[in-house]
Amino acid sequence: QVQLVESGGGLVQAGGSLRLSCAASGRTFSSYAMGWFRQAPAKEREFVAVISWSGESTAYADSVKGRFTISRDNAKNTEYLQMNSLKPDDTAVYYCAARRTGYSGTYYYTKDHEYDYWGQGTQVTVSS
Repeated sequence: QVQLVESGGGLVQAGGSLRLSCAASGRTFSSYAMGWFRQAPAKEREFVAVISWSGESTAYADSVKGRFTISRDNAKNTEYLQMNSLKPDDTAVYYCAARRTGYSGTYYYTKDHEYDYWGQGTQVTVSS
């Protein structure tokens, strides 16, 4: 069982930055691929980014590529999402998610049903 707790959300002006964190419980954090998703009001939850268990492989949604950076620190059982050049369209509740992969190289999970565990979400609001 893995429990995920997001933090770091808030209100920021367009063009600003925020860093989200996701702290995971459990001793096997390093054997999970980790992802970020977001859900804006009246919209479906959408994929944002994913990182492999080792941190060596990452993938991003086109809408955030070049602005957001996903990373992880397995020693701290934490993943991060650095968000720069924020836009009002980035306003959403951001969720971290964990997918059990073992220590394989597979990591490209972009559908929410592919994940085993979810955090409770953190609100990000970008004002224009």
